[in-house]
Amino acid sequence: MAITGSRLMLALSTMLFVGAVASRLPAHGPVTPQAVDTSKLPDIGEAILTKNPYRGNPVAIKIGESAYGQNCARCHGLDAVSGGIAPDLRYMDKGEAGDEWYMERYHKGAVRDGKVYMPPMGPILGQKAGWAIRSWLDTKHQE
Repeated sequence: MAITGSRLMLALSTMLFVGAVASRLPAHGPVTPQAVDTSKLPDIGEAILTKNPYRGNPVAIKIGESAYGQNCARCHGLDAVSGGIAPDLRYMDKGEAGDEWYMERYHKGAVRDGKVYMPPMGPILGQKAGWAIRSWLDTKHQE
């Protein structure tokens, strides 16, 4: 069956309409951060720290693993192994060398050319959760 001019125009119009609608849809819809229970961690106050107070703390590492899986893995990959959407966090500087940069990014996020690459998580999840995640990430470090 030959495609007539009107059928071709209808097909092209439909493709353009579907493309226009699809380009306006968000990839996965709004993402709601999942709360992190940090009640078992020692209090660290309100001032933003530049060194991880929970480094090596097994409770913090366990909380951080869960928090990462709920809030970070969708972009940074399961078990901190990135699939290319966001940086592979296993290669961050380990220990104090990377703490300040990590918390800066955790609290302020990442925006380039007006595009949000990472939302600011600190104001939502809190500093204790951030350091717990960092504690877990230190256990995943690779050179």
